[in-house]
Amino acid sequence: MAEELVLEACDLQCESNGRAHRTADMGCRQLVVRRGQPFALTLRFAGRGYEEGVHELAFNVQTGPCPTEASGTKSRFLVSDFPEESGWSAVVQEQQGAALCLSLCSPPTARIGRYSLTLEATTGYKGTSFSIGDFVLLFNPWHPEDTVFLRDEDERCEYVLSQQGLIYQGSRDYITTTPWNFGQFEDDVLAVCLELLDTNPKFLRDQDRDCSRRNDPVYVGRVVSAMVNCNDEDRGVLAGRWDNSYEDGTSPMAWIGSVDILRRWKQLGCQPVKYGQCWVFAAVACTVLRCLGVPSRVVTNYNSAHDTNGNLVIDRYLSETGEEQKRSKDTIWNFHCWVESWMSRPDLAPGYDGWQALDPTPQEKSDGVYCCGPAPVKAVKEGDLQVKYDIPFVFAEVNADVVYWVVAPDGSEKKSTHSSFVGKNISTKSVGRDSRQDITHAYKYPEGSDEEREVFAKAEHEKSSSSDEGEGLHLKIKLSDGANNGRDFDVLAVVNNNTDAERLCRLMICARTASYSGAVGPQCGMKDLLNVALAPRAEKRVPLRVLYEQYGAHLTQDNLIKVVALLTEYSSGDVALAIRNVYVQNPEIRIRILGEPMQGRKLVAELTVSNPLGTELNGCTFAVEGTGLTEGRQLQHLQEPVAPGADAAARVQLVPSQPGLHKLVVDFESDKLTGVKGYRNVIVAPLPK
Repeated sequence: MAEELVLEACDLQCESNGRAHRTADMGCRQLVVRRGQPFALTLRFAGRGYEEGVHELAFNVQTGPCPTEASGTKSRFLVSDFPEESGWSAVVQEQQGAALCLSLCSPPTARIGRYSLTLEATTGYKGTSFSIGDFVLLFNPWHPEDTVFLRDEDERCEYVLSQQGLIYQGSRDYITTTPWNFGQFEDDVLAVCLELLDTNPKFLRDQDRDCSRRNDPVYVGRVVSAMVNCNDEDRGVLAGRWDNSYEDGTSPMAWIGSVDILRRWKQLGCQPVKYGQCWVFAAVACTVLRCLGVPSRVVTNYNSAHDTNGNLVIDRYLSETGEEQKRSKDTIWNFHCWVESWMSRPDLAPGYDGWQALDPTPQEKSDGVYCCGPAPVKAVKEGDLQVKYDIPFVFAEVNADVVYWVVAPDGSEKKSTHSSFVGKNISTKSVGRDSRQDITHAYKYPEGSDEEREVFAKAEHEKSSSSDEGEGLHLKIKLSDGANNGRDFDVLAVVNNNTDAERLCRLMICARTASYSGAVGPQCGMKDLLNVALAPRAEKRVPLRVLYEQYGAHLTQDNLIKVVALLTEYSSGDVALAIRNVYVQNPEIRIRILGEPMQGRKLVAELTVSNPLGTELNGCTFAVEGTGLTEGRQLQHLQEPVAPGADAAARVQLVPSQPGLHKLVVDFESDKLTGVKGYRNVIVAPLPK
């Protein structure tokens, strides 16, 4: 009678499998593989080992707390000579004595998550089961039959493998670059992402159904969108706050990466981390999705509308001095960030595959939960509002008309429509380069084009048109030079009289500090000219000086000043309105790398920022982070205050752990100067052989 098989050892070949599956950066302590792609393992038996025809070998894989074959969360498959096309398979590669090398493969439609693997060895009528261990299965953008398949290798490197990136902020007229450490392959991040899936209410309600749907990036994307915010009391990752009071947490402007946020959430027992705003929500969601294998990127939309009643019109009420009146719930954010993820949409009619907008910032509910998307960007462009999910909301963000009602002291209202104000300079980081890619064309046809009008007709909305260059009075706001924090600067109201008659007008210009979400603070500059005579076909420029002593104490951490100019013609009563958000520039962080960057060798980064203010800075802190360069987030506190005009300086020691190109991301915080960001690309040489 044949000898029973006894498994002595199993080698999951974590390192070589990790390299083949592009998961090696997640470490070699666990096996992490991508679906649809074979992975190797070696079984070592005691005694004579496996004999074909004498012994039968079968594997069991299962995921989730209640696995079943019907749900696709459990599978039993025999070791054979040929791989199974549609299901799990195990194929013998070679046998050397008692060692058996096998190639296992999941279907490209398998559920993602943590799996346990066991081996059944049968000899005659007797069978024995052996535990092989656990592994994690991810989506696979390299496999043509995976719903997240992305054809271009450079794009896969950027949107799946790159652990650092750039997020765009500032204003439409002054776009700023914020570096971000996504860190999706850093220690513990995968475990935290899997815990996030297991904390979501859909899993707690029906574990079997939730796990069975984890083969679908549409479903997983909705779960991630909902779980990155905590607004449904679902133990989500981040609490949002927009009121400039962050003393009981971390200011949204101070974060420089997702890893610290995700680890804190785990350490807090899955209690929300304080605080996030849109780019923080989007960046954390991007980290989670890239970690799970879904190609993702952070996108910024300038002059982003929040349409609460779905009529594609944003109504704003202003006094004659530019103050907000009987505020509607509709708002316009100076910029707004969300995530795009790449996936096919077999749940929809053909034509909606590709980039999908997912927005984890809690704004409106979708199916009763604070989440948004995935909304096919193609459906947004075409005005297909019935397509799942949340197209009307995203469509309004980039297309809504803005109607300003200027309210006179007697309560009468004058209307000023701005039909091409919303949805500008939609931006994301370029593939493989530190430059901005404008993707506005993906969301909307060119302003005024026939296609744009057709889309609006389809969206059941007649778009009012207004031409800047037609007859009448026209008003713009220009910035004379850059606006630098700590300095006075000028804004100009530029008035054009495009008629053949002289016009007599009243011109008011008002500046107020503002936050990026549209809220305004105290006035910091005002000019009211009662008798402005405009010659026929002439242009007039009227300056307003904005003084640091008036804006400095009230500048929010968004560094924005909202300038409103209002021109009223006496004879007709017509009004022209212009609005501009001026971004007040922070000083630059200077980063010097001292020494030759090499894997495993100490390196020093010298950090310097000048104090541009007329007052000293206290509580100065540099925060430094960079995947492959630092162990998590490093803080350097300065003991002494920094005098006006003097430099805040610190040195940070780094020990690069991985060769290649990395970003060192730096943030500077103090009592009066906050959210100052900088980065430096560092090329690390591998250890000499």
